[in-house]
Amino acid sequence: MINPILVVDDDPGFRKLLETILAGEAYPVETAAKVADARRLCGNQSFSLVISDLKLPDGDGLDVQKWFSEHAPQTPFVLITGFGTVSTAVDAMKRGALDYLEKPLRSPDELRRLVRRTLALNTASPEPAPPPTPENPGMCGAMVARDQRMIHILGLLQRVAPTPATVLLLGESGVGKEVIARCLHAHSRRASKSFTAINCAALSPTLIESELFGHERGSFTGATDRHSGVFERAGGGTLFLDEIGELDAALQSKLLRVLQERVLERVGGGQPIPVDVRIIAATNQDLQRNVQQGRFRADLYFRLSTFPIEIPPLRERPADIDALAELFLGRAARHFEKPNLRLSDEARYALRAHPWPGNVRELENAIERAAILADESILPEHLPFAGANGDPLSAAAGTLNMRDLERRAIKEALQRHQGNRTHAARELGISLRTLQYRLKEYGLA
Repeated sequence: MINPILVVDDDPGFRKLLETILAGEAYPVETAAKVADARRLCGNQSFSLVISDLKLPDGDGLDVQKWFSEHAPQTPFVLITGFGTVSTAVDAMKRGALDYLEKPLRSPDELRRLVRRTLALNTASPEPAPPPTPENPGMCGAMVARDQRMIHILGLLQRVAPTPATVLLLGESGVGKEVIARCLHAHSRRASKSFTAINCAALSPTLIESELFGHERGSFTGATDRHSGVFERAGGGTLFLDEIGELDAALQSKLLRVLQERVLERVGGGQPIPVDVRIIAATNQDLQRNVQQGRFRADLYFRLSTFPIEIPPLRERPADIDALAELFLGRAARHFEKPNLRLSDEARYALRAHPWPGNVRELENAIERAAILADESILPEHLPFAGANGDPLSAAAGTLNMRDLERRAIKEALQRHQGNRTHAARELGISLRTLQYRLKEYGLA
């Protein structure tokens, strides 16, 4: 269980805003309005992160940072600055803050990214992680998890897999919905039968109707033979309907009848055909919003969502990045016959810092590409999102910003001092601990 995040700010509206965003991400939160309140809370419990305003009624936010540096030196500290200038933020980090947050907040995602990055770096071990094993040995080997939400999802999958219940998988593209669907089938009572997958967005409405339900000979131009649809072909097994939100209204109505009555009629046919298939549906759309906007049938939504499971994106579960990277690295090492292949610490930190817009699929592709390029140790420059100088963060941002400049300054200072971190930190005017965090974050360790 993660320790609470402490938010210190005398503005009740801004304090409540941060609390609401963090609570929405399942982070426990404590709040304080003054330095004295923060010290009192700090004396009673441990915190995983402190986010404090610079100006407080009874002192300076760095008074809070100083207390932590003396009593809980491993607790990361983020400063809120309302001045919005690079010079102010740089000065704040020189005085001990590990990162900064500008007020007013530009978007909730800004806070979410900062917290995920800081917590991930604070828990990152400089030693290579051991090869991951499934947290739940009852599920597929492809399903590894260290994030608490994903471990909970594995527990749900184990419970629902043996049942005939319809499952609706929700989540962004690339989070592994089809992998989860295959796991459900493999651990169901239908495992000896077929698993059939169809992408509802890949075919035109005419073709997908025929592909789903089949057609009779002569039912339309080109229908020279009778054709059995996937509902018939998957008989006794599992049918995975991917991108279910793309079905048009007419097909939604026909699908609803199949789910309710367990019979279908081929296109151009009038004979009811019994259906015996388990349905697993998936979408990256917000089906509830589509229902409210009249783009998806409410009755079909409720029929599909007997057992909904929402898979969080990879950027929200940094603890899984190492586990999945090691899993994919093991596969790539075997495939490319490179048994000694390993992830360097620098590459591991770069993986944690990347936002992963393509989720697990992107991570798998990145590791496979890096495995081709590397000899024995995968370095940041082997990763596809690294820039010309192996800078993953500047490549992800696409612009030269303060973090790019800071990374360059740190790299040059270390070069001037032959890698001596103490001397480099002194030249940069930051603490050694802040420098160590920056080295991890920028993949320079």
